[in-house]
Amino acid sequence: MQYHLLGKSTLSVSEIGFGCMSLAGSDADNAHLIHQAVEQGINFFDTADLYDHGQNEVSVGKALQGHRSNVVIATKVGNQWRADGSGWDWNPGKAYIISSVEASLKRLQTDYIDLYQLHGGTLEDPIDDTIAAFETLLQQGKIRYYGISSIRPNVIREYVQCSHIVSVMMQYSLLDRRPEESAFSLLLENNIGVLARGSVAKGLLVNKPAAPYLGYSAEEVARAAEAIRQESIPERDAAQTALRFVLQQPVVSSAVVGIRTRSQLEDAIRAVSAPALSDSELAALRLAVPINKYEQHR
Repeated sequence: MQYHLLGKSTLSVSEIGFGCMSLAGSDADNAHLIHQAVEQGINFFDTADLYDHGQNEVSVGKALQGHRSNVVIATKVGNQWRADGSGWDWNPGKAYIISSVEASLKRLQTDYIDLYQLHGGTLEDPIDDTIAAFETLLQQGKIRYYGISSIRPNVIREYVQCSHIVSVMMQYSLLDRRPEESAFSLLLENNIGVLARGSVAKGLLVNKPAAPYLGYSAEEVARAAEAIRQESIPERDAAQTALRFVLQQPVVSSAVVGIRTRSQLEDAIRAVSAPALSDSELAALRLAVPINKYEQHR
C-alpha cells in the first residue's frame, strides 16, 4: 500500500480509502471485512452521520476498536434527520455541528475524529458560523482536521479562501473530469488534498451496460468504457485502470472506494500495485470522450 499526506495535514492516508457507505452486512460481517482491509494496508475509513441513520458510524466504530491508533477515521456532518425519519434537512449551523460531533464520537467509540467534513454546502450557508464551529472543535481537541465534501467550484473557492480545510472530497473519474477545469489547480496550489469518489462511475467504466451519465450519451459512455478496456493489460484490469487514472492526478491523496465484499476489496487493493499508466495511455483515455465542465455553481 502507498500512503500520502492529506494536504497540509499530518494525516498519512492510504492510496485506497474504504468508503463505508457501501457496508450492508451485520456488524460482525462488516468488522470482518474492515479487519481484512486493515491487514491489507488500508488505514483511511470514511463514513457519515447520515448513513443508515448513524448506524454506519456505529458499525465502523465497533470494527475499529483495537485499531484506533493505526487508522484515520473520517466522518461528515450537515444533514439533519427529521424527527419522524421521513428524510433530512440541510443544517450547516454552528450549534448543530458542535452538538452533532458528540453523537458521532459516541457512535464511533472514539475521543477524537481525524477528519470532520462538511457534507455539502452552498454559498447561501452561514459560512463564517460553519467555519467557526469546526475551528471550535479543533481547539477542543474533538477533531484533528476538517474538510468539505463538495463538487461545487464556488463553494470550494470560498472555503479555500476563508478556512483551514485540509481536504475536499469530490467525484472524479474518466467520465467526470469536471474538477480538472478549476478545482484541481486551486487545491494543488493551496496544498489541499482531494479524496476522490466515484472512480468507476457507478460501474459504467467497468461492468455495467452503457447508459447516459452526467451529460454524456450512452454511446459516449460506451466509448469511455472501451477506452478503459483498450488501455488495460493482464497486470491491470479495467477497474484498476480506471482507478489508476484517478490516482495519477498529483492532487489526489486517496481514491475512496465503496466496498461491501471481499472481492471488491481485493480488486481495489490490486490497483495500488498495478502498473502505472504511461503518458500515452493517459492521453488515449483523455481523448476517448470530450471533457465535461460544471454548468452550475461556478
